[in-house]
Amino acid sequence: MAAIGDADETQLQEMEEEAVMENEMDSDEEEGLGIENSDDETDNSSEDEKENEAEIQRLEEQLSINAFDYNCHVDLIKLLRQEGELPRLRKARQKMSELFPLTEEIWLDWLKDEIHLTEEEPNREKVYELFETAMKDYICPEIWLEYAQYSIGGMGLPGGMEKVRSIFERALTAVGLHMTKGATVWEAYREFENAILATMIAEPPKLAEYQTYIDYEQKEGDPARIQIIFERALSENCLVPDMWAKYTKYLDRQLKIKDLVLSSHDRAVRNCPWTMGLWKNYLLALERHGADHHTISDVFERALNAGFIQATDYVNIWEAYLDYLRRRVDFKSSRELEELRAAFTRSLDYMKQDVEERFSESGDPSCTIMQVWAKIEALHCKNMQKARELWDSIMTKGNAKFANMWLEYYNLERSYGDALHCRKALHRAVQCTSDYPEHVCEVLLTFERVEGSLEDWDAAVQKTETRLNRVNEQRAKVTEKEAHVARQVEEKTDQRRRAKADKKNQKKGQKGSRPGEKRKAEDKDYEDEWGEESEQPPKRHRREGDQGFRGGCGGAEEFMGTESGLFGRRAPPGRRQETPGTKRGQQVAPATVWKTQEDDPELRKDDCSVFISNLAFTMEDPEKRLKKLFEPCGPVQSVRPVYAAKGFRGYCYVQFEGKASVVEALKMDRQEVEGRPMFVSPCVDKNKNPDFKVFKYNTNLEKHKIFISGLPFSCTKEQLEELCKVHGTIKDIRLVTNRSGKPKGLAYVEFGDEAQASQAVLKLDGTVLQEHTLSVAISNPPRRNTADKPGFSRPVGAMMPRSMVYGSRGKGRTQLSLLPRSLHRQTGSESKAENGTAPKPTGGASGDAGIEAQAKPLSNSDFAKMLFKK
Repeated sequence: MAAIGDADETQLQEMEEEAVMENEMDSDEEEGLGIENSDDETDNSSEDEKENEAEIQRLEEQLSINAFDYNCHVDLIKLLRQEGELPRLRKARQKMSELFPLTEEIWLDWLKDEIHLTEEEPNREKVYELFETAMKDYICPEIWLEYAQYSIGGMGLPGGMEKVRSIFERALTAVGLHMTKGATVWEAYREFENAILATMIAEPPKLAEYQTYIDYEQKEGDPARIQIIFERALSENCLVPDMWAKYTKYLDRQLKIKDLVLSSHDRAVRNCPWTMGLWKNYLLALERHGADHHTISDVFERALNAGFIQATDYVNIWEAYLDYLRRRVDFKSSRELEELRAAFTRSLDYMKQDVEERFSESGDPSCTIMQVWAKIEALHCKNMQKARELWDSIMTKGNAKFANMWLEYYNLERSYGDALHCRKALHRAVQCTSDYPEHVCEVLLTFERVEGSLEDWDAAVQKTETRLNRVNEQRAKVTEKEAHVARQVEEKTDQRRRAKADKKNQKKGQKGSRPGEKRKAEDKDYEDEWGEESEQPPKRHRREGDQGFRGGCGGAEEFMGTESGLFGRRAPPGRRQETPGTKRGQQVAPATVWKTQEDDPELRKDDCSVFISNLAFTMEDPEKRLKKLFEPCGPVQSVRPVYAAKGFRGYCYVQFEGKASVVEALKMDRQEVEGRPMFVSPCVDKNKNPDFKVFKYNTNLEKHKIFISGLPFSCTKEQLEELCKVHGTIKDIRLVTNRSGKPKGLAYVEFGDEAQASQAVLKLDGTVLQEHTLSVAISNPPRRNTADKPGFSRPVGAMMPRSMVYGSRGKGRTQLSLLPRSLHRQTGSESKAENGTAPKPTGGASGDAGIEAQAKPLSNSDFAKMLFKK
């Protein structure tokens, strides 16, 4: 049994070994078979490549024979793209594109291949050129969308944002109306703009931002974008007339689409009906686009009922409507002409009945509507009789006194009338004109030189001389009356000042002579009287630019004190001369030093010095500052600033080494120093030259100069010269300022002769400069005030310190007295003093120099007697 078991095991082992051997043989066979299969595949691919290459060559040969075989091109491009032959593929596509328009599929494959290549070799411009070429074959929404999406990738490059928007705008123009695929382009554009908007401010744009945006887009010049931005701005700012005016102006000049333009004008006047300019532009737009007469008349009637805020607005809207009626008139036909005349008549009645009742003014004081009517009658209708009637009506409305109105009438007669009526108009002008009679007289004489006979000349000369003599007499009377009124005002002012000064002196004397009160002469008193008053610089009389100046180019008188006049006066009695060592002496040290120097004739040279004033009291180190400022004029020998007890007084003396430097220094007059005009004048000793005058204040009529008021404070000499030079030769321009250098809105312009000045007055009076209406007249400075004349001094009371006039705290004394009446000081000069002698008035300024003696002090019993005195 055991042997049988062993045999079975041996047999099983042999069977397993055979099975393993069979498995190994099977695997070897399988491996061998696998190798044989891979070789077969390689052989097959090689064969395919050879076949494709052969097919490519065949197609290329076929195309070389017949280049217009469309299918052959398509097959060749397909095989080359399959093989990955990119250089040959690009060449094949280019050849086909040169011969045939490519389909959307071919272009998209080509564009995607080129875009894939540019990721490794960045060259976006070649791709852009390829897209532009593709656009020329067919209108393909997919290609446009691919173009826009590709351009977004270059948005970060210079000009990238503008390029993306440009491509989207072109795409919308080309395929935006595509029924099935156009919406895709619109959606992509909207997503792009939303993405850009998300990076900007979250709050809605304001008016200024919209205006900036509109200005930017107008430079680019895309009408669709500009229009939509205007609409966005107006939807949020519908009550801003300027925005509507800007929008309608753009539509009138750029788009010129009738329906769009007229609807925008209508919306403008409905949103802002109170704005006359919008109605006026609406009427012009209606006429420009050929609207019928009934429509334009209806719009005009709506404008009259809009409720303008100024009387002149009604004049302007009537002028616009009358201009329209005049343009539609065929003067050979009577119907339109009669309608025009009826409109003129109605406009005058409307001005008189409606406008004057509402605004208490006509709005048309110069009768411009009637002037236009008269010119139309003379020019188009040859009806001078009607024109003369209209001008007679104009003159009766208060215009006969103005020379420019008569000259307008004269020019009309000169152009369309005859010499007889010209002469009559000028004679009436000479008789009636009150503003510029000299000018109309000159025009009359000039007319007679050209047209008149000897008798006419003699009559004109006699007429003008009589008129001018009467005018000069009237002006002299007016001047005398004004001077008399000025003297009366001045006398009243002086009386009030003297009364006030006497009252202050009386109170001051009473205070100094109070019983029981000793008067001690201290330096403090003299400081109050002398030092406080010396805070102000010497009186510098009126010059151009000073407040109250009305002399124009003429200038003003100026009287300058010298150093001897400033510091040569005798010191107050009892005041000691302090040295710089003390505190009080330190305050007046500069004045003391220069006082010593000025008294030395060897150190002072007036002919080499100039006087500087109107400087700022707060100037730091004026000596150093002014020396540096005047060194360009020549070597500076010394600078002598003048000080008071509280500091710099605002003026000084600059002495040069030579006289030639003085001439250069005087040219620096009015130069601005620390925000104030610096006054530079010759240094003259008034004690030796009492009649010396730097300027002379001219009070005569200056016919060659004009006076301009109402100027904007920002107006410069250059702007004023540009405005006036068209009327004649300008010799000088002076802008009037105050002492701090700030403009006063006044100016004087000097012309070459009187005729030029008169012409400038006629043309410039009433003109508008920077929203300011100018008033222009011939320069006629007023009489100079007595207070500005030499020798005039203020009342003594004006020199009194504040503490002497009022109480010790700067306010008036209380009316409640806490002293018994028996202790009150008697105010009479002869009353007895219970506790001393009364002061004897000496007539001095302070009133406290008359105390001659002090009585012995009273005892307690003496005071008791006075308190119980009945």
